[in-house]
Amino acid sequence: MKKEIKLTAYIRGKEQANQIRRQGLIPAVLYGPKIENRNLKINQKEFRKVFKEAGESSLIELKVEGEKENFLVLIHDFQRDPISGDFIHIDFYQPDLEKEVEAWVPIVTVGEAPAVKQLGGTLVKNITEVLVRALPLKLPHEIKVDISSLKTFDDEILTKDLKVGEEVKIMKDPDDVIISVSPPEKVEEELTKPEEETVEPEVIGEKKKEESSQEESSSESEKEK
Repeated sequence: MKKEIKLTAYIRGKEQANQIRRQGLIPAVLYGPKIENRNLKINQKEFRKVFKEAGESSLIELKVEGEKENFLVLIHDFQRDPISGDFIHIDFYQPDLEKEVEAWVPIVTVGEAPAVKQLGGTLVKNITEVLVRALPLKLPHEIKVDISSLKTFDDEILTKDLKVGEEVKIMKDPDDVIISVSPPEKVEEELTKPEEETVEPEVIGEKKKEESSQEESSSESEKEK
């Protein structure tokens, strides 16, 4: 049984977004097919904890201050400050629990790859999350991948190897490579690749002198003939 994840939100008044952020809060919006939109604000620190636990695929029980009923929501979208990393806007979506939705689910590796530990290869994760479709209550929080099957550099883990259950559909080509191991020589080749030869710039004056001297010696040869 999934652990309940709870978060408290407050109705947003007429404050400007920057005013809200200066108070350590995040402007947010709540919407869904069966509810009216609500402009909210939530505590930055509290949301960080919830986001770390829920991600974008776990339902959150959202308590809006002043509302009688709580809302089961997904973190549908968010924006972050590129410098501080703080959240600056959140979209909460209350889905219809009887209809499938799509969400991004992180891929988590477990175990050790013999091709890395014994052969000195480098683990290559082509993607770190996949888009899945399922009923809201069936969405996985994460997809665990056992990498102990990667024994040689030819071994790969494909989309179709991910174990998510029949009720979850991964929205990606089944034959796409998710994880593999790169041989050490490939890394060494990149490190030891010779630098490209630098082409010395031509000095225009010297080139003209060279061409001139060639013309003179050529004309002298003509005279000798």
